[in-house]
Amino acid sequence: MVTATSSCTDHADAAQLARVAARERIELLIDRHAMLRGWSRLTSASYRSDLFDADLRISAYSSDGLFTASDEDVRNYLASLQQLGLRESTIRRRRSALSVWFELLQHNGLRSDHPAKRLPKARKGLPLPKLMGEKEVEQLLAAPDINELVGLRDRCMLELLYATGLRVSELVGLKLGNLDQAAGLVRVVGKGNKERLIPFGEEAGRWLSNWLAVRPKVKSPFLFPGAKNAAMTRQNFWLRIRHWALVAGLRELPSPHTLRHAFATHLLNHGADLRAVQMLLGHANISTTEIYTHITRARLHQQINRAHPLGRMLSGTPQ
Repeated sequence: MVTATSSCTDHADAAQLARVAARERIELLIDRHAMLRGWSRLTSASYRSDLFDADLRISAYSSDGLFTASDEDVRNYLASLQQLGLRESTIRRRRSALSVWFELLQHNGLRSDHPAKRLPKARKGLPLPKLMGEKEVEQLLAAPDINELVGLRDRCMLELLYATGLRVSELVGLKLGNLDQAAGLVRVVGKGNKERLIPFGEEAGRWLSNWLAVRPKVKSPFLFPGAKNAAMTRQNFWLRIRHWALVAGLRELPSPHTLRHAFATHLLNHGADLRAVQMLLGHANISTTEIYTHITRARLHQQINRAHPLGRMLSGTPQ
């Protein structure tokens, strides 16, 4: 005789097995698509994470989760993310992952419709990156103790990051063969496996020479080897920046991406061409780079309000 308890348990086990099988199918499709599109491991991992979450939540509305999700299922899922209080940028990213997913199902003949296409257009604000002033950058760069090996390494990494605007993943993944000191160039392979050559100035070149003169003679291809001579992790470098920011007495603790923002903004402040900055940053679309023009304009408005008599009067500051 089958009891109600055993029946419920069997049903729960079957549901769990179904979700595991769904995750495996999702992962297989994403990995196949990643090879075709040339996605990085980070991009693939991000899509997998977002789609696993969506599958788990949508399975409460649809028996086969993401594979048979309806328009209403997708709307309910996105509404649940808003109820959780997630940031708009996170919700937009997960919505984008769903759009890619349904396109992938269509491409593989697994469904003919595209529920995410029938959603109202998402409103996208303009997220302005945190800005570091040039004096703050100088304070951060000067913070490491260059009399210690780790401090010299960190100073070199910070100088190179600010001099080139590399992504943190590109910086920690740099190999000795990527560096051309004589020409003052560094070669990186960024998003979408796109290669670009980025020049660096004399100051960064001097710190690179200092580092290479004392770099441990280990069998590692990486310019800045980490544990077990592998590449340093992004998380470790992030912690190193926070440490030196505290030493420097900075009020707001920067991330590696903050220095990338500073690189772009300070170039534009000093008259660099927007297209040149786009190329250096490796942005596929110039609209991504244009965000820095908004920062420079906002900074210009602040300077006018502080310096111009009318600006001071309107802001309530006595003349």
